[in-house]
Formats: sequence, C-alpha cells, structure tokens
Amino acid sequence: MKSLRIPGFILLSLSVLVAKVFASDYVNVKEYTDRGVMMYGDTSQGGPPFAKDPSVVKFNGRYLMYYSVPTFGGMQGWRIGVAASKDLLTWEKLTTLEPAHPSEANGFCAPGAIVLGGKVHLFYQTYGNREKDAICHAWSDDGVSFTREPTNPIFHPHGDWTCGRAIDAEVIPYGDRLLLYFASRDPGYKIQLVGVASAPLDSDWARDKWTQLADRTILKPELPWEQECLEAPTLVRRGQSLIMFYAGAYNNMPQQIGSAVSTDGVNWKRISDTPLLAVGQPGSWNASESGHPGVFTDTDGQTYLFYQGNADKGKSWFLSKVKIGWKDDVPHVE
Repeated sequence: MKSLRIPGFILLSLSVLVAKVFASDYVNVKEYTDRGVMMYGDTSQGGPPFAKDPSVVKFNGRYLMYYSVPTFGGMQGWRIGVAASKDLLTWEKLTTLEPAHPSEANGFCAPGAIVLGGKVHLFYQTYGNREKDAICHAWSDDGVSFTREPTNPIFHPHGDWTCGRAIDAEVIPYGDRLLLYFASRDPGYKIQLVGVASAPLDSDWARDKWTQLADRTILKPELPWEQECLEAPTLVRRGQSLIMFYAGAYNNMPQQIGSAVSTDGVNWKRISDTPLLAVGQPGSWNASESGHPGVFTDTDGQTYLFYQGNADKGKSWFLSKVKIGWKDDVPHVE
C-alpha cells in the first residue's frame, strides 16, 4: 500500500487553520487591541495561544519582546519567542530561538532582556533539569539572532538556603556592577525564593565573573497572598533606590504581582502588603492570574509593566501590560 504524501503547503495551511480554531476558543485579541489594550498570544506552535514570561526592550527603532513558548513536548522543550512592535500595542512574531548550546538541550526560557553596549543581551534559564537548572547568557547585534556564551550556564546559587537552582533571570546595572536577580528554591524544593549575584559591569559576564552577594534569600514569601512562592524579579531604578516587581504564589494559585524597594540591591522592604497588580475578576481574561512581571522604561521615561495571565488555569497564556505611575518614587497602576 502506498503511503499518502501531503504537500507542504497543505500542511502549513492546516497548521494555521488549527491555530485559528484554537485561538477562537480563547481571548479575542483584536477585540482588546481595538480598545487600546495590548493582548498577545503565540499560536505559531499550532495549539492554544501561549506566551509567558515577557521582557521588553527598545532597539534599533522598534520594540522587541522576548517570552517563553512551549513546543509540542509540553513542559519540556520550552523555547524563547521573539516579537516586534512599533507601538507597544500590536505585536508581530519574528522567530523562535532554537537550542544552540548543550545546556539548552532539555529546554530554555524565561528571558530577561537588556540593551548594553549596542547589543541586546539575554539572561535566561535552562529548563527541565530541576535542581540543576541555571542561568545562561547570549547576545545579539540585531535582537533576533543570538550568540551563546561559551561558559553557559553562567550562574547557579550555593548555600544551605537553596537547592542550587536558578531561574527567572533579570539584570540591572548598579554602579560599576551588573546585578543579577533570580529565583531559586529551598533545599526541600518547595518554597520559591529570590537571590542576587553580581559581576563587574565592564566584564564579559562569563561564569567566572559572578559572585553571589548574600548567602541567604533576599526576599521570600511571607504575606498570605504570596503563599509558597516569590519569583520573576524585575527591576527599575528610581533615584538612588531600586524598585523590584515580583510575582507572588505559584502559577494560577493565583499568582499576583507585588513590589519592594532597596537602597543597596541586597536588603529589601515591601512597598505594600497587598498586590500592586491583582488577579482579574471572574469572567475576565486574567481571572486565573496576573503574573510574571517584566518592567520596561521607554525612551520618553514612561514605565510599563508587562505580565502574563489566563482565565483557564493555564490551558492558554496571554501577555499584556499596564502603565505604571509614580508618586514620590512609589509605583501605582494607572
């Protein structure tokens, strides 16, 4: 019996059709964007709209958003998607980064993007290795094609406060250092915690350049709404202080977003006991969570907080944003 060969253009058309069918069962993206509300879900994999862990920069005259997107392997096989925008409202998918280093074999995701020295730098995590997941580094001249750091992974934490895992990377220059914030877990692999390391700002940020700044967590879940998890630290500088936005509680528990302040990058104080950005009301697109923030300061000085959400306990994931206002360097959602 002869095997049936389906032309490639038909397979491609079927993939697009499947993506549209899945998308129609979820958030109507156009309905939101027509109202001036950013809504983005990646359907390039042929399944439900799915994009997590946003990080945005402005580079070469356009906005670039980096985010996590799964393959058909489920929670294994995560990749980093890249989308572009001219207005921070509508986004066009450019590419998906594929594994290019042995450390990425089981998956890689949760990018933290920054523009330094005329290049886009990504600090991101390996995935699928439990306690051995660690932070990696790559850079790009165009924001789309990336060169991996040969010594990847460049950082994982140590000490009796951590299981050794590092995820959810974010970096920010502070004086003559580049500070690296990350999430880890306690030795029992139950409680998600935040830690910090640094490297000389003028170095190559290879593995041997990083020093853990505290042999302890710098922020851990303590408030009722934070439950057992603090993760996804993302930072902006205001005067002499650093402001951290972070996610509290594990996905869909629900995860919500809080904020904290520090004058040295190591010792932190919460700005409020309540979430800065709460989970959506029942029936809303983010009724299951508002989580994993990524802060972005535009060239005009405006601050935006990108975040992920869904209404179906994680069957789909969308990215959106809110504008952050400031009063005496204290953030609020406008």
